Amino acid sequence: MKQSMPLTEARAFIEAHFDEPVTLAQLAELSALSVSRFATAFRQQFGSSPYRYLCGLRIQRAQALLLAGVPGSVVAAEVGFFDQSHFARHFKRFCGMTPSMYLERARARCLSQGSAGLLRGGSNGTEPAEQRTLCRETA
Repeated sequence: MKQSMPLTEARAFIEAHFDEPVTLAQLAELSALSVSRFATAFRQQFGSSPYRYLCGLRIQRAQALLLAGVPGSVVAAEVGFFDQSHFARHFKRFCGMTPSMYLERARARCLSQGSAGLLRGGSNGTEPAEQRTLCRETA
């Protein structure tokens, strides 16, 4: 596709500035496309609208911050949502649960998988690194 490079640059811009207000007009200008053509091409290239892609990045970062013990109100501002209710609404849409339910399930998963050693910081080396981190951070 001819526009592949400008779209890749626009996606990189979204990833670098996910915590800031990013407009469709900015991205279209960066890609040298009209707003409507940019939105259509982005969706075709990456499988989601630019806004949904941006929200997905914000939610991924929010999950990591929540697991690190950062309060939800702080997380909302850190990842670029207007307020905590805006954050919670998008989190539920993407994850199917509220941020507090997400934390409860993450903690329960660690405990139910016999991760008591992980909760204390120990490891037998057989768990994936992500699981070790998840259990340590949710303890």
